[in-house]
Amino acid sequence: MTVVFILWLLMMLLGVPIFVSLGIASLLHLLTSDLNLLTLPQRITNAANSFPLLAAPFFILMGNIMNTSGVTRRIFNFANALVGWLRGGLGHANIVASMIFAGMSGSAVADAGGLGTIEIEAMKERGYDIDFSAAVTAASATVGPIIPPSLPMIIYGVLADTSVGKLFMGGVIPGILMGLSMMVLVAWMARKRNYPKEPFPTVTSLWKAFRDAFWALLAPVILFGGIVSGVFTPTEAAVVAAFYALILGLFIYKEFQLRQLPKLILMTMETNGVVLALVMTAVLFGWNLSVAGVPQSLGQALLYVSSNPIVVLLIINAFLLVVGCFMEAIAAMMILIPILLPVAIKLQIDPIQFGLIIVLNLMIGTITPPVGIVLFVTANVAKISFERVTKATLPFLIPLLIVLVLVTLVPPITTWLPAIMMGK
Repeated sequence: MTVVFILWLLMMLLGVPIFVSLGIASLLHLLTSDLNLLTLPQRITNAANSFPLLAAPFFILMGNIMNTSGVTRRIFNFANALVGWLRGGLGHANIVASMIFAGMSGSAVADAGGLGTIEIEAMKERGYDIDFSAAVTAASATVGPIIPPSLPMIIYGVLADTSVGKLFMGGVIPGILMGLSMMVLVAWMARKRNYPKEPFPTVTSLWKAFRDAFWALLAPVILFGGIVSGVFTPTEAAVVAAFYALILGLFIYKEFQLRQLPKLILMTMETNGVVLALVMTAVLFGWNLSVAGVPQSLGQALLYVSSNPIVVLLIINAFLLVVGCFMEAIAAMMILIPILLPVAIKLQIDPIQFGLIIVLNLMIGTITPPVGIVLFVTANVAKISFERVTKATLPFLIPLLIVLVLVTLVPPITTWLPAIMMGK
């Protein structure tokens, strides 16, 4: 397995698509071992035959529809009316809008690409530095997959055989903490740089912004309430979300036309195809690693360093932060969850807490070079260099890392709400 693993790493370095490299490495291991080749189609088919995975294309479709139907603009205007009166108001509005949009899309890239266009333009017009505007947009986008719904949490739930609903609930408090901690940093930077603030809203202006955004703001309430009350499962919630987004665009805001739908469906199919290919090959690769004893060996190595769960989690955090710098989040999850989860289980770490730790680490990775995909998207939206966005975003790593440490050291931050809302 060592030779196969090295070959896989070489393919990665040569730019071979991740799902292709995972598939080739798995096939080579099967060919060079005594394992039955029929295992390959069986494992791939079983990986794809997953009810929770059905949620992925519908959440992706919902995000695509909302980005083209005026929803994002209304959300940002409401967030601005709510907190724009603070010093550096549009920076705060940027973060609050991302927290609201996170309750709909569950994607950092959708947040940066959809909301980011409106946010950066508005901040630039009000005299904010373009670097700061891009940095706030990139950093706040990381909240997207933490506050439910969340595509990475669906992937983790499938691979770890953990309740997706509980994972969704577990992300609420960390997501709020991320937003509040970044707002503290924005307040400090705004005061230091003397950024403007918007006029304090009148009751009339606040009501108008709320009324315009009401149906969009209702989406997270419907999804959250439906899952918690048991009206629908997280997978069924994705279908409800996509249908609701379509109703908003066609009949309420009337900024979406049916002729746009085929293109968005095609975009959704392309994105979901990549996700599904990654899931199928990563599950096969993880099974090969398990058969070869890699998770067991890694677990023994970590336990040799320390049997203290906190120490092991801090080591895993450091490892994941480095991995996030070089690998796309979902791909990293596919490969690492089968390796790291047995260690967490052996140390009796709650799988909900562990899932949030993994997702949060890898979301921080989306804004760290050299492969920070959110940085690339934001640089493109802001029309500035990748290097400038990266440099401006560095201070925002501080509040995000503080939240990561809290999630690691204080399990109830992630486990209390799922236990209250959905039981043990």
